[in-house]
Amino acid sequence: MTEPRVLLDTTARTTEEMGALGARLAAVLRAGDLVVLTGPLGAGKTTMTRGLGAALGARGQVSSPTFVLARTHPTTAGPDLVHVDAYRLSDPVELDDLDLDWDFSIVVVEWGRGFVDGVSDSILDVEIVRATGAGEAPGPDDLDPDDVPDEPRRVVVTATGPRWDGVAL
Repeated sequence: MTEPRVLLDTTARTTEEMGALGARLAAVLRAGDLVVLTGPLGAGKTTMTRGLGAALGARGQVSSPTFVLARTHPTTAGPDLVHVDAYRLSDPVELDDLDLDWDFSIVVVEWGRGFVDGVSDSILDVEIVRATGAGEAPGPDDLDPDDVPDEPRRVVVTATGPRWDGVAL
């Protein structure tokens, strides 16, 4: 297995920039790719996924799947986008029970660290760091946990596995 490699370390200053980063990721994704989004509530995980979905031509509104756990969005650009929220899961087995199409879809898992180990030997890990004290993040039961005021967020994209050898963002 290849060593993890940072593909991108940047700052998104607005929700529009976060969405644009999602679109930038979409440009390199293909069926079978797994993206793990990590960050606190209100970091911009769903906002990034919206931008990714828009770039892929995803049908339907890309919104936080907190209560349904997973949503599949057919796309106009190829493989389906499967958007998963592992926030309410307590065990990786529960993720397996969702019977996701890992091989033929682009799968984005919010809160996925520790839940997707062993699913793929190639993962894009996206860490979003939201400044503390810059505003109140909504609670886990709010309708859209990424609907917070614009503020800078550091975004670090780390690639692990052979799929990402030679890929640049």
